[in-house]
Amino acid sequence: MKGGLVSDGGVVLLSERRPTPRADGPEAVVEAIRAFVGDLAASGDGTPAGVGVAVPGLVTPATAVYSANIGWRDVPASAFTALDVPVMLGHDVQTGGLAESVLGAGRGVSDFLFLPIGTGIAGAMIVRGAPYGGASGWGGEIGHIPVFPDGEPCACGQLGCLETYASAASVGRRYSLRSGIPDVRAEQVVTSDDPIAIEVWDEAVEALSLALATYTLLLDPSLIVLGGGLAEAGPALFDPVRTRLVKRLAFRDAPPLVPAALGVDAGMLGAALLGWRAAGRPELGPSWKADVRSAPSVS
Repeated sequence: MKGGLVSDGGVVLLSERRPTPRADGPEAVVEAIRAFVGDLAASGDGTPAGVGVAVPGLVTPATAVYSANIGWRDVPASAFTALDVPVMLGHDVQTGGLAESVLGAGRGVSDFLFLPIGTGIAGAMIVRGAPYGGASGWGGEIGHIPVFPDGEPCACGQLGCLETYASAASVGRRYSLRSGIPDVRAEQVVTSDDPIAIEVWDEAVEALSLALATYTLLLDPSLIVLGGGLAEAGPALFDPVRTRLVKRLAFRDAPPLVPAALGVDAGMLGAALLGWRAAGRPELGPSWKADVRSAPSVS
């Protein structure tokens, strides 16, 4: 968990990270967030105007409806804080996309895809300047596009999902299965020149280029922003994906492919924007400075 106390001028007054007690059950996670919010508020000067919380799974602004990873169901926004202030919830990836839209790589761009590639893959579709969740809030599950319909089984129950081939966890897992070497991390695969690593990485790049071509043809984004831990591979990721994306879009130009600007702070800064929106200040954010990430640490 990453939290922060952010002023109306976009200054990150305090920031801190804490472990998520997922193994202790959903109630423990809710209580941990509640305590975290309270401690951050107590460290500041006075009561915050609002609270924003970015959570995984199916979520509305008022309810954390369901999270398979955490196990909660229908948790009201008010459960996440003891403060008597307005609260707004957001999907974690969509909230990160909101921050990249207002403050980061998508600043000034009305239509783009924010795709963090980490343990899993999910996307935030920014359409006309706002995250688009679709009819039920599930929009953006790009990690479960079946890029290889007869491919490997995914944990979601489908076959050949993008996440099964191109997430950081899957790159390491697939290399370990083929090489017999346990606990290999994705960054080790990217920097290795052995034939198995080259094959696994090539399949990851192929899967990602297929998914991005599909997205481009459907929604015509102005920009594609790649984030998450795997994006730190830099040219080893961006160059081959960009090349293959161009080749797959035979009759049109490919959108620019750029790295995310906010890194691990995207979710926290997006939650700050939600908090100010909950407080009735939706106009805040666009005027904040680009160096909004700089902040002292609570710990």
